[in-house]
Amino acid sequence: MKTRSAKGWLYLLPAILFLGVFMVYPLLDVFVYSVEEGYNSASQTYFGVGLYNFSYVLHDPYFLQALKNTLLLVAITVPLSTGIALLISVALSSIQKLKDLYQTVFFLPYVTNTLAVGLVFMILFKKTAYSDGLINLLINTFGGKSVDFIDGPYWAKMFVLCFYTIWIVMPFKILILTSALASVNQDYYNAAKVDGTSRWRIFWKITLPMISPTVFYLVITGFIGAFKAYSDAVALFGTDLNAAGMNTIVGYVYDMLYGDSGGYPSYASAAAILLFAIVLTITCINLMVSKKKVYY
Repeated sequence: MKTRSAKGWLYLLPAILFLGVFMVYPLLDVFVYSVEEGYNSASQTYFGVGLYNFSYVLHDPYFLQALKNTLLLVAITVPLSTGIALLISVALSSIQKLKDLYQTVFFLPYVTNTLAVGLVFMILFKKTAYSDGLINLLINTFGGKSVDFIDGPYWAKMFVLCFYTIWIVMPFKILILTSALASVNQDYYNAAKVDGTSRWRIFWKITLPMISPTVFYLVITGFIGAFKAYSDAVALFGTDLNAAGMNTIVGYVYDMLYGDSGGYPSYASAAAILLFAIVLTITCINLMVSKKKVYY
């Protein structure tokens, strides 16, 4: 038994070393940086240890704006993308002809370069001196006024960012949910049809409980992915997200390290720790909710 145990640990050793070097050590290093006050990256020195970096970040208007943007993005895109993906997956599961073709079409945005999709969205929504963009042409057709979704009001820019994020993440969710729906035992549906159960009740009482672990997985990963959003905003609004008022927490961390206000690893580390705490808290809440709502 001891020999088997030793072999098991030996097989796990490469993965443990990999996780230790590339995940555990950086996390500990970030925590150390976050409590070093007045850290000088040139001389590798600091004058004290405390919570000043967290206080600075929490009072920085750029961080507060990034926090607001990120929370709005998470609150809007995660439920909407999961719900729409579930509806599309249910519809695809009921289609027999050309089912594979439709699945491929819905999955295409996921394998397309993020920046390329962002450029297309910017062309569709951006208002220029020569054109108001295709979206504004549609709005004008129905009697509305043109809106600059890229350089205009905050609500318009947030709408485009949320729309773009949902467009990007939904194909993956459709693929996963379609696979989950295909794995549901058909005997449950046959028994429900014999009893004359309505489609809505079948979905609510059979389909949703049976795929609830998959839905829960997508919600958790959706929250984590939305909190890490950065490239989406860059693709739409450029690299100067603070000027556009559309920065995210990850973007704030990057700016503190490499941007125009870069060279402050302590502030960047403090913001990263705050992001980690927020994601961990929401994940724990979801895990507690899942005990009552998820059927394994």
